This record gives sequence, structure tokens and C-alpha cells, in this order.
Amino acid sequence: MTVQIPRPATEKAKGRARTTPPPPPGRHRKAQGSAGALPYLLLLPALAITAVLLGYPLVKNGILSFQKLGMKELIQHLTEWNGFDNYSDVLGGEDFWRVTLRTVVFTAVNVTLIMVLGTLVGLLLARLGRKMRLTLMMALVLAWAMPIIAATTVYQWLFAERYGVVNWILDKLGWHSMADYSWTSSQFSTFFVITVMLVWTSIPFVAINLYAATTTIAKELYEAAGLDGAGAWRTFTSVTLPFIKPFLLATTFLEVIWIFKAFPHVYAINGGGPDRLTETLPVYAFVEGVGNQHYGMGAAISVLTILVLMGLTSYYIRMVMKQEREDS
Repeated sequence: MTVQIPRPATEKAKGRARTTPPPPPGRHRKAQGSAGALPYLLLLPALAITAVLLGYPLVKNGILSFQKLGMKELIQHLTEWNGFDNYSDVLGGEDFWRVTLRTVVFTAVNVTLIMVLGTLVGLLLARLGRKMRLTLMMALVLAWAMPIIAATTVYQWLFAERYGVVNWILDKLGWHSMADYSWTSSQFSTFFVITVMLVWTSIPFVAINLYAATTTIAKELYEAAGLDGAGAWRTFTSVTLPFIKPFLLATTFLEVIWIFKAFPHVYAINGGGPDRLTETLPVYAFVEGVGNQHYGMGAAISVLTILVLMGLTSYYIRMVMKQEREDS
């Protein structure tokens, strides 16, 4: 009599596994291909909308920059091509270079103030209690969410010549010569008002972003720094700064773009005055194109403005990438 020894369950499973045919290779590649194409298909609607809303105006503006287009041509629907005459007129004059330098300095000053003050407010948020933090964050969100024209109207009232709150406070503090001071009568004072408004409306974005970055830092690192006897500055440079540095770089990049292209803040305060001394590149393009009815010239200035901004951002991106390579 023969005795049959049953095979273990694992061996039976192995046997069944060996007999199971593998999936066809073509089906596997097809599944991988469809999975790889899915993200692009999901992005397709957003890319199409962006191409229509952003790409078409850019192309149309570029075409207009090669035309002589004034009120006469606009009314009579005339198309008069003048090649690169608009660009040569703009680049050959002193006004464009003067406004470009003014815009770069204006951007640098505002971005520096915004990043320094926004970082300080963000660090303050991280150290406040829950109730005070919530109150301050609500105030920051309200300041950031205020429409630009509404904020401009408020600042026009604050710095008004006869009934402005700022002049009244300065007069009560003893500066009686400031009682009827016109803040929009000179280049420096007009830029001062614009800078205060831009910094006030931009600090919330930086502060809230950096506060969110500080929440990713482990508390054990601060405890270890305290045990090592590190002071406030040493703790910031050794613990906080390395963690928030990527957020600082990204936020600075966004603020450079935001300040450089700021149009309503500058134009609504004084229209680029006095004597066009506070015009930045976006305002300069608008005044030349729409104000003086040189639409082709305004289109050429706007194209050059985009190129200048692209040059600044590309230089900043290269600098950030170089810094990241050195850190790694």
C-alpha cells in the first residue's frame, strides 16, 4: 500500500502560481502609457484657457508693436506697418532708459522693505499666543484682501493736503509746516506714499507664508539650541533660517514680479506725476499708448517691459539655483 503525503499549502500555491500565465506585455505597456498621459490630459483644459486668455493678448500686442497705430488709423481701420520704428524710437530716446532705471530702483527698495518687515511679522506670528495670532492674522488678511483702488482711495484721504489724517497728526506733534503739505507735489514724497501703500498691502502675503514655513520646524531643534546656549540671533540663523530659506527665495521671486508690474498703485495716486517723474514702465506704456494715443508705441514699450522683467527674473532664478548648488 502506498501512502500519499500531501504537499504543503505553500507548494500548492507555488504550483498554481507557476501555472498562472503572465499578463500580455502589450496590455502592460498600454496601461503605463495611459497612466503617463493622464496628467497631461488633466492639464489640457487649464493650458487651453491660459493660451486663450494670456497667449492671444500677448500675440496681438506684439503685432501692434510693429504698426503705426494712432487715433486716425484706429477710426479708419487702417493697418500701417512700420517695422521696428517703434522700438528704435523707444530705445533711442532717454525717457525709456530713465524710466527703466527708476522702475528697477523702485522694485528693489519695495521688495527689500516688504521682505524684511514681512519676515519680522511672520516670526512674530510664530511666537504669539493663539488668540493674539488669530487677531493679527485676521487684520493681515483684511489688509491683503482690500481691493487696490479702495486702498488707494484710503491712502489719498490719509495723505490729503488739507484734510488728511497724516498732516493733522504731524501738525499736532509740532510740525506745523506739514499742516497743508502736498504729498504728491514732488517725486520723493509721491514715491513715499506709493511705497507705504505697497508695503502695507504686500506684508500680509509674506508674513503668512513665512509663518506657515515656521510651523514645519520641529520644536526639539529649538530646545536643543537653547540647551547649547544659543541666543535669539544664533537660533534664528542656525535653526529657523535654513528651514524658511526656500520660502524666502520663492516669496522674493513673486514679490519682484508683483512690484515691478504694479500699475494701479502708481497711476491712481497721481497718474505718474508730478511732471511724469513717478512713472514706472507699466505706467509709461499706458500713458504713451492710451494717454497720448500712440498705441503702437505703447505696445512696443509693453513688450520691452516684459523682456526687462524676464531678464530680471532669469537672473534671479540663476542666482537661486547657484545658491542651492552651493548649499547641497
